[in-house]
Amino acid sequence: MRNELTVGLAAPAGLAPIEWRVSDARVGYEDALAVMDARAAGIAAGREPELVWLIEHPPLYTAGTSANVQDVRDVHFPVFQAGRGGQLTYHGPGQRVAYVMLDLKRRGPDVRRFVATLEEWIIRTLASFNVRGERREDRIGVWVRREDKGQGFEDKIAAIGIRVKQWVTLHGMALNVDPELAHFAGIVPCGINEQRYGITSLTDLGLPVSMPEVDRVLRREFETLFGATVDQAVGSSENDRPGRRSLSSSAVPSR
Repeated sequence: MRNELTVGLAAPAGLAPIEWRVSDARVGYEDALAVMDARAAGIAAGREPELVWLIEHPPLYTAGTSANVQDVRDVHFPVFQAGRGGQLTYHGPGQRVAYVMLDLKRRGPDVRRFVATLEEWIIRTLASFNVRGERREDRIGVWVRREDKGQGFEDKIAAIGIRVKQWVTLHGMALNVDPELAHFAGIVPCGINEQRYGITSLTDLGLPVSMPEVDRVLRREFETLFGATVDQAVGSSENDRPGRRSLSSSAVPSR
């Protein structure tokens, strides 16, 4: 049972605090991938510390390794191959994306526990805003019951998709704070095409909280599960500076 999985991946003795970075400007997807890949390589080689990077993307869709081209409905934004697990999802303004780059070789090579801990991080964050987020056995991510819509209705409020390379994690989670929910209609999010399962956000639930408020809670709850963080110094790594490449290129999932 996924609800019974052990959560928490505390840092072992001697591991440097996790760098914590928040980007105020929107970051293009290809730029984000380049930063993640470079930092993950540095972590694997022991050259750089772990990193959590909080960002917002411009409107776009990403396709995971299990994505189905038939789940693309009416796309008005670029579609990128993500290289992470999972299917199709939307990213855009008002959604807090957290890219989590941790060294599982040192923390414990247990991918299921890592995913469960990401879910727990989101659930605890939502609880701080009096929202009950829940896991589901057959659906990755965090869900909210919507009895106001009808019996058995549930909405997804946060998505999770990861990749592990040399036991370093890449990608992470996306929490819907105040995105344009209509933008999800261009795809079948995560391949779930049932009327009773939808998408929601904190604002949609009647909680118009600011992104800085969410970020403060995310950091506090992250530290209880993963260990201490430290603000990333500006320019601390040349590899962590996004370039200026265009967002014009796209990749439609092939399967």
